[in-house]
Amino acid sequence: MAGKRGKKYLEISKLVEIGKLYEVKEALDLVGKTRTANFVETVEVALRLGVDPRHADQQVRGTVVLPNGTGKTVKILAITSGANIEKALEAGADYAGAEEYIEKIQQGWFEFDLVIATPDMMPKLGRLGKVLGTKGLMPNPKSGTVATDIAGAVSEFKKGKLAFRVDKLGSIHVPIGKADFSPEKIEENFRAFLTEISRMKPSASKGQYLKTVAVSLTMGPGVKMDPLLVAKYVETK
Repeated sequence: MAGKRGKKYLEISKLVEIGKLYEVKEALDLVGKTRTANFVETVEVALRLGVDPRHADQQVRGTVVLPNGTGKTVKILAITSGANIEKALEAGADYAGAEEYIEKIQQGWFEFDLVIATPDMMPKLGRLGKVLGTKGLMPNPKSGTVATDIAGAVSEFKKGKLAFRVDKLGSIHVPIGKADFSPEKIEENFRAFLTEISRMKPSASKGQYLKTVAVSLTMGPGVKMDPLLVAKYVETK
């Protein structure tokens, strides 16, 4: 089975010219032809930015609402209290509560993709800092996951709001849709994401900001884009 899949991958890989840097539409069109899996793969974008994340003034972290969503059903846990619990559930949260969920997480429960909390619960969540932090799940105001309006925050993330942050190597890796999305929807999502990334360029970042840009399917080969053409593409929207 694995050998068969490997053979198919090698065949598909021939579609991608080694060493070539593609223009945006060409790359997005090509990635749609690299399907090898027997499930609907995710379209992923990987960037490397000209920043040094060790410096606070070169952190790139934020959110963007993808016009067509990610195609993924995000399981949301809302950590809140009182009337906000019902509001979060009505807005689409899969789980909502206070101390009982904090205790469940301490016992190793992780049946969720995202944690959104109201500010009053952050001191209590502090003791989960190490556990949630290593998984990138700790709520943070910059990623829109600490919100007074818990219902609004839950609703936005359910509709396709995407949180992203640069890692210690200066890279960002995010999903921008599914392989069965139309090319137009994938391009709209790509443009929305790259526009926000470009807007967030730190003033301390000197030289070329977009170092590498690649798009791929979950099980497919990466299609590298020309970062200079990507920057122009975003500017001329």
